[in-house]
Formats: sequence, C-alpha cells, structure tokens
Amino acid sequence: MAAEFAAEGIYVFFGPDAPEELHEFAIITTEAPLEAPVEAGDIVRIGDREFPVLCVGPVANENLSGLGHLVVKFNGLTEPELPGDVSLPSVETPGVDVGTQITILSGGS
Repeated sequence: MAAEFAAEGIYVFFGPDAPEELHEFAIITTEAPLEAPVEAGDIVRIGDREFPVLCVGPVANENLSGLGHLVVKFNGLTEPELPGDVSLPSVETPGVDVGTQITILSGGS
C-alpha cells in the first residue's frame, strides 16, 4: 500500500522497529539520528532530487526522533493539514525503491 500512498503524493516513513502490521503501508527506513529539528526551508533529498520543506507540523519532529515516523506530503501547503505532516511542493512524487537514499538537509547548509 506504500505505492498507493505515494501515488497520492504521501510518503509514510517508519524506522526499522516499526510493528509488522505497519510494513505494508509504510516505507521502512534505516535508523539515522535526528541532528536538528526539521523546519521550513530545509531540503528533502530523495535519490537525486531535492525538494524544499514548506511547513512542519507541531509533532513531526517528536514523531521522527521518538518513533522514526514521518509523514511527507507533496501538497504544496505552507500550513500543515495534520500535526505530524511535513509538506513539500505539489509535484509528481518521485519513486522510492529499496536502497533509495532519503536525506533531510538543513536549509542553512
């Protein structure tokens, strides 16, 4: 079901400790430390493409650091729909395959 969400412009990420029942609709990531909170102006790099972060919901960083959970939406919004959302521009969603590197870069670097 992760592909169905992606077709709708939504990526649901969980870390490697996610319960098995979440694996069918989530993109399971390897764990990486959160060095700084995600904020508007940061860059999400998916493979070789980069997208600016437009807004970050109030619990997105807590979810990411505590659960390895992140919801990224390609919806173009500058105010989050839901508290855990990270919004990117409304563009065609890039494909994510096993091994695709996804990185969040500070907008200041």
